[in-house]
Amino acid sequence: MLVIFDCDGVLVDSEPLSNTCFACALAREGLDWSVEETMRRLMGRSMKSCVEIVEGVLGRRLPDGFVDRLQADTMQAFHDSPLQPVRGIADVVDAIEAAGAATCVASSGGLDKMRVTLGITGLWNRFEGRIFSASEVPRGKPFPDLFLYAALRMNEPPFACTVVEDSLPGIEAARAAGMRTIAYIGAPYADAAALQTAAGEWVDDMRKLPALVGR
Repeated sequence: MLVIFDCDGVLVDSEPLSNTCFACALAREGLDWSVEETMRRLMGRSMKSCVEIVEGVLGRRLPDGFVDRLQADTMQAFHDSPLQPVRGIADVVDAIEAAGAATCVASSGGLDKMRVTLGITGLWNRFEGRIFSASEVPRGKPFPDLFLYAALRMNEPPFACTVVEDSLPGIEAARAAGMRTIAYIGAPYADAAALQTAAGEWVDDMRKLPALVGR
């Protein structure tokens, strides 16, 4: 059995910071989205997909350097805050692995970003070698490519995988991959009703996850 964790919002409490930086970057381009609107439209998607969505709304291409500046601002925010792990996640991973399941990370974020976020929160070393990014597959979430790639790399069939996600695109991707899907709805910004409906199974406190995974 394999438990696949999304990164942002599931392992690390990075979504508010990331989307605050994204909203500020969009404001510089004349797109006045609140942090909440930025989350609703973009959360859980790869940077490539986010850029495509924004450019579609603007009706023009974003300037050269937009993504580089956004990523630099976001990394700085992670260091300044500093970034925190999701409450109880280290013990949760320990409990799931102690019960005999393998674990890995599959995120829309790039490997460089995860090296920072997981590094700051002390999680990089425990997942090193089992961290996969949408940059490694043709299509990001909501397509199933990333989760299928993670399962292949971990030598597990899709039906033996459980995905833990906090976004609708991520849940859609996991279900399209034929994997059991559990929504984490414990974040203050979570659209709990939508996530519960999409996933079917859910936890509002990450510390409840090992018991649910084991059912």
